Amino acid sequence: MSTVQGAGVVVTGAGGGIGAALARRFAAEGARVVVNDLDPDRTKAVAEEIGGLAIAGDASAIVEEARDALGGPGSIDVWCANAGLASPGDAFADEAVWAAAWDVNVMAHVRAARALLPEWLERGSGRFVSTVSAAGLLTMVGAAPYSVSKHGAYAFAEWLSLTYRHRGIKVHAICPQGVRTDMLTAAGSAGELVLAPTAIEPEDVADSLFDAIDTDRFLVLPHAEVADYYRARATDPERWLGNMNHLQQKWEGAGA
Repeated sequence: MSTVQGAGVVVTGAGGGIGAALARRFAAEGARVVVNDLDPDRTKAVAEEIGGLAIAGDASAIVEEARDALGGPGSIDVWCANAGLASPGDAFADEAVWAAAWDVNVMAHVRAARALLPEWLERGSGRFVSTVSAAGLLTMVGAAPYSVSKHGAYAFAEWLSLTYRHRGIKVHAICPQGVRTDMLTAAGSAGELVLAPTAIEPEDVADSLFDAIDTDRFLVLPHAEVADYYRARATDPERWLGNMNHLQQKWEGAGA
């Protein structure tokens, strides 16, 4: 794909799962890829596999280091804000759980955009990829901090797109349901009930993103049925909430 060939790409949370699949696909398409993850060993392993650059650490704090690694000012063309926290829990989850979910799932995206936008706007190009989740369009039973923060991540990606698209900034919001990753395992019984039956592979998510890049499409839906759920939520919220409440009751009845 000529769009990303030779591009400087940073993928956060790329030590496994969706992030690793994105890093592999960008590298296969000829991009120069920085692999970021909190786990240094996983970061190094993926980077070595794809011939990329490894930068371990907090996704919120690596923009300058990644820029230097790729060649200095103006070298980052694509930023994949993929790092995330599953953050299960209800309204009574600890304040620390809520704060961590907001910091990783939303503010890491905001901080990256703050650092990248000045040079992107000056040159009139840049691509911001936000791994959101279908929970950002809909919701997820048993995971209030995750659902709320992913709604925030989607809102920020949407705001970036509507604000800067006429100035050359491309934004994509990836909103899959279940994906066979460690995060799906961490979702526990709720994930088994809601997500596992239709779970796809991380590589399928990467394919969907590249289809969206090719067609210049903001919303990336690896599960096509999410569009129908999103439409139902918007047009008949009472019915949608009732159906979701039945799902909640089913989860509770299964011993959540």
